[in-house]
Amino acid sequence: MQKIKPLVSKRDILCAETAAGPNSLVVFGASGDLTQRKLLVNVFKLFSQDLLDKRFYVLGCGRKRLSDEDFRGRAEQSIRDNSNFLSPDDLDAFTSRLYYLDGDYNDPDFYRRIKTKLAELDEKHNVYESLVLYLSVPPFLYATIVENLGSAGLACPNEIGSERQIRLVVEKPFGKDLQSAVELNNCISHCFDESQIYRIDHYLGKETVQNILMLRFANTIFEPIWNRNYIDHVQITIAETVGIEHRAGYYDSAGALRDMFQNHMLQMLTLVAMEAPISFEADYVRDEKVKLLRSIRSLDGEKLNDFWVAGQYGPGRINGKEVKGYLEETGVRPDSRTETFAAAKLFIDNWRWQDVPFYLRTGKRLAAKDTEIAITFKDVPYSMFASVGLDELPPNILVLQIQPKEGISLSFQAKRPGSKICMSTLDMNFSYEGVFSAEMPEAYQRLLLDCMVGDQTLFTRQDDVEVSWRLLAPILQAWEQDKSEPCKYVAGGESFAEADRLIEADGRKWRKLLKPEISP
Repeated sequence: MQKIKPLVSKRDILCAETAAGPNSLVVFGASGDLTQRKLLVNVFKLFSQDLLDKRFYVLGCGRKRLSDEDFRGRAEQSIRDNSNFLSPDDLDAFTSRLYYLDGDYNDPDFYRRIKTKLAELDEKHNVYESLVLYLSVPPFLYATIVENLGSAGLACPNEIGSERQIRLVVEKPFGKDLQSAVELNNCISHCFDESQIYRIDHYLGKETVQNILMLRFANTIFEPIWNRNYIDHVQITIAETVGIEHRAGYYDSAGALRDMFQNHMLQMLTLVAMEAPISFEADYVRDEKVKLLRSIRSLDGEKLNDFWVAGQYGPGRINGKEVKGYLEETGVRPDSRTETFAAAKLFIDNWRWQDVPFYLRTGKRLAAKDTEIAITFKDVPYSMFASVGLDELPPNILVLQIQPKEGISLSFQAKRPGSKICMSTLDMNFSYEGVFSAEMPEAYQRLLLDCMVGDQTLFTRQDDVEVSWRLLAPILQAWEQDKSEPCKYVAGGESFAEADRLIEADGRKWRKLLKPEISP
């Protein structure tokens, strides 16, 4: 019987969290940055909040030679550096459950040693119920590891114990185009059933992204106006001030479309625009997301440039500091055409959204870090205040702020103290941090727990991945065939002319990136 842990109070049954049962976690790529900085830190947070059963352990697997003590020491330092709450007793109890094996991912004997080690640790910690296999490795290793797991009997439950649930967690990117995504799906499906596969997109673990479903489907006030009759357009923005940092090897062969658009951007779009599922269960939610993706108008055609634009940052200033252009970054090819900015105008062909434009943009080295979804409503059909010069009133805008501070704001018109006609735009703001006075849980914390309890709601299904790649295929193909240089934009800027034309051609403007934060 799984425990229920209250997050707010024992009386608040709506804020109850399901704790994971006995669990073993195997992490491939355990010596890498993601494991040290994100995975182990967030597993520790679950442990310290009593959301993990005491019968659990972590087996790190990697190519770097490390002892158990080395691995534990690295984990302890990372937890101290990245966790605001720290109990020495919890830390000692947690790190004592960490183990490490080194080997070559191409060597079948490595997986036989892993299987033997798991049997030993299962008996030591009395863990037989659940095994989570986490691929925190470069994508080119996915197929190799999966095939070897299958050969070693570490994929199908009945091969190592009929009662054990085995789950495979795969980090993005899931393929680099439609063909590679299909090939990878086929490879994994030979060893794992779809019900075992957890394709992780950390954006789906963010509180405000999850709140989109709550906001839309737990309230009556939004549904009647959540359609083409009342909404003028939607803007989805993921803007970053950082460059590529130490990821040139990956990023220069990926670019913004593959790195952000195919996953994060389209996933947020589905949550904003999908129909209501009949139940808050994994496949009902994911069915509606896939249905929405299939409704997005194809980007095939001669006028593709009217619907998307790519850019690449040049030298500039971020927060008063001089920064390099993309082509001067270490590890980037001097003739690289890789896009660091991508924007698109999409339409959804269904009854709810017909002819409502969705403007999506993402870019690096922009003026501010800002991730938001802005729903702009239509103008009032008639202004009774035209006689005093108020014939055009600003629209109502509902903003779901994802980063850097989670929150929601709604702008509307109201009278201000003063003369008889004294009107201005007011913002009604809600800040998660200000209201709940608590540290926001990290996305990986949410998603890791869901992996362990077997909840696939926030994970991407195979058909979702393939439909997304199919949608972007015309853009990727056109970009590879077009040998022209990407548009250049100055690092630290809000936008650039070509990106502005994409939305200004419709008589609209991008929302500003530099704006006041939502106050508590």
